[in-house]
Amino acid sequence: MERDLKKRSNKFAHNCVKLALSLPKGVLEWHVQKQLIRACTSVAANYRAANLGQTKRGFISKLSIVIEEADECIFWIEFLEEENILKKGCYEEVLSEARELTSIFVASRRTAQRSLDRLSDGDKNET
Repeated sequence: MERDLKKRSNKFAHNCVKLALSLPKGVLEWHVQKQLIRACTSVAANYRAANLGQTKRGFISKLSIVIEEADECIFWIEFLEEENILKKGCYEEVLSEARELTSIFVASRRTAQRSLDRLSDGDKNET
């Protein structure tokens, strides 16, 4: 699953960058383009970093950043949609993937947190 999510988040970043680079020229578009590229590449980079975490707490912390950045991608794509900057048919797939990845990462963080809590509870019971 980890390898699949690495590939999937990487592919998402590439597709999102392509979407951002396809935006028309303009001050607002340029601003959103930079924000979207920063957020989507952060999803992939921080997910990779999360999996290199030395501790479960480190994993959870990095995963929290991934979730924030994925949600920010959703925000910027929806913003472009609301501003009628994006044409129908060119962003729905990326938006759907951002939402799915966000849900997956949230569920993964919950699972990791429960696991950490169980470990902590076990330590308390031993003392």
